[in-house]
Formats: sequence, structure tokens, C-alpha cells
Amino acid sequence: MIDRRLVEHFDWILLGLTLLLQSIGILTLYSAVNASADVAGLIGPLYMKQASWFGIGAMGMITLVFFNYRWLHRWGGLIYAACVVLLVVVALAGRDISGSRRWLVFGGVSFQPSEMVKIAVPIMLARYFSDRISATGMTLKDLWRPLIWVLIPFGLIVRQPDLGTALIVALIAGSMTLFVKIERRCLLGLGGGSALVAGVGWFFLKAYQKQRIAIFLDPEKDPLGAGYHIIQSKIAVGSGMLTGKGFLKGTQNALSFLPEQHTDFIFSVLAEEWGFLGSALFLVVYFLIVAWGLNIAMRSKEPFGTILAVGITSMMFWQALINIAMALGLLPVVGVTLPLVSYGGSSLVSTLLGIGILLNISMRRFMFKG
Repeated sequence: MIDRRLVEHFDWILLGLTLLLQSIGILTLYSAVNASADVAGLIGPLYMKQASWFGIGAMGMITLVFFNYRWLHRWGGLIYAACVVLLVVVALAGRDISGSRRWLVFGGVSFQPSEMVKIAVPIMLARYFSDRISATGMTLKDLWRPLIWVLIPFGLIVRQPDLGTALIVALIAGSMTLFVKIERRCLLGLGGGSALVAGVGWFFLKAYQKQRIAIFLDPEKDPLGAGYHIIQSKIAVGSGMLTGKGFLKGTQNALSFLPEQHTDFIFSVLAEEWGFLGSALFLVVYFLIVAWGLNIAMRSKEPFGTILAVGITSMMFWQALINIAMALGLLPVVGVTLPLVSYGGSSLVSTLLGIGILLNISMRRFMFKG
């Protein structure tokens, strides 16, 4: 029997914001794949597939609500291990698409295990940090195990290669670690170590990844080649001006000038059609979701729920920030989708599972004493 208090404490605000953002996403995706007749014939059904993935993700989200989120503390290690095993399977027998091996195929359906890592890593870290909270902050001795837990999937994801998802995983881990507090000397050491790793990592990047960074610094260097994506995206965003051109009336999209309009650059489609005002309102919805996620973290009355909510919220924040910054030419193109908006079944499901965890934490805060 369902506890009546769970219904009373259900977070209708977070659910409403999620459904609003998903509705905007479906409309924008519909426009992205149907404004151009040439493109629509190839990828028009994608918005229907996205709706199907939303149904799957919504079922997962609802299922998570019925279980006390504390079971994630108990089974976090198993969830993490399962995700790492799937990443290894991808490396050995994954499906190759455009030179990347990121997908597993089950019954004709492609699935990207790295997306689940964005849920597994926050669970694993929240489980560890909540049992070791210190007023003085974490030391290097405390952090060597979390560092290994992050580096294992990070390395496997980079190898696929999928630099964007690997970057998100690292940013989630960094956000959670800073939240639980680190000793000053430890923080300086980690900062220096990260800078060193980034410098050495440059020599291990593939040629196209180095090219993306170079083009980010100077898109006009190759306007018809590697710089084309960024230039066309900025044109689309700018041409929307104050109020936009209207639904299905974006010329950059309709004339197929805007590449990857349904994934990496879907924000450009929205900005061209709805202009600055529409884009600003859209960003307000994202801000409200992130702010509400942090509010859930602060209202949680036990450490595991607080830290896990911070991790899930940081996933949404960093992914949205990087995708929108890519569309505006403020960051290199690293293949990060816009949560609940860009096409991508695995990404959509992982985001909805994260929302389910936030709903769970929010509605069960009454079960713990302050």
C-alpha cells in the first residue's frame, strides 16, 4: 500500500517543468526534421522515435519513484560495475558508426551505454562521499578511490571516441567533489594534476578532435569545411533576431545549411525560429529545473540524497551549458546533446532516469529527521 504522505509530497513542479521542456523538445525536433523537404525524407520519423524513447524513459522515471532511493546506496556498486562491463563490451563488440564505436544493438535497437554512466557515477560517488563527510574536507587519501572510479569509465568512453560524454562525466564528478569540500592543498594538487593531464591528453587526441579545437579558435580558417558547423549555427542564431522567424520558417534549417540540426545544433533551430525572446524563455525553463534540483538537494535531510541530487542536477546543467555554448560558438564542438530536446534515445532515457531520482529524493524528504 502506498504511503499517503508520498502522494502529498510528490514534486509536481519538477514533473511539470520536465514535461514542458520535453514538449518544447518534440516541437523543435519536429521543425528540425520537417522544415526541409530533402532532410524530412531521410530523418522525418525521428521525432516519432523520440516520442517513443520518451515513453520508455518516462516508464523508467515512474518506476524509480516507487522505490526508496536509498536502495541506490545499497546497489550503487553493482550498477556502476554493470555500466563498466557494458563499456567493455562496446569496446570489444560495439557497433561502428562514422568511425565511432559507442553503441550496442539489442533486437535492432541501438543503445549507448556511456549515457548510463552519467547516472552510475553520481550514485557511486554519492554513496562514497555520504559515508565520509568531513568538516575539514576531503584529502588525497580520501579521493584516490573516487578518482579511479571516474577514470575507468572516462578512459573507456574517450577510447570510443566520445570526448563530449567523457567530459560530462568528469564535470559531474568534479562538481560533486567540490560540493562535499576538499582541503586547500588537495584542491591545488588536483588542479595542477588536471592541468598536466589536459596538456598530455592533447597528444592523444585524434586528428579531427584537434581540428575542432583549432577551428573553434578561428572558424574562418576553414569556412566550407571544419568551420562550417560553427559558422552556420551562429548565422542561424543571429538571424532569429528579437522575435524569430516563426515555427517551421527558419531558413538556415529549411535550406539545409545547418548541419546536425536535430542533435548537436538543435538550439540553433529554436533560436532562429523563436528569436532572442523565445530563447531567453527557453533558458529560463532550464534555469528553473537546475535551481529546483539544487533546492531538492538542500531540502534533503540526509547526506546521500543531498549529494546525489547535486550530481544529477550538475549533469543537466553541464550538458545544457556545453551544448548551448557550442551552438553559440563559445566552445568547440564535442558532440554533447541538449537534455530533453536533442534527438537521442539513450540520452533522453538517462536524463529521465535522473529526473526520476530527483523526484524520489524530493518526495521522501519527510522520512528522515532534520
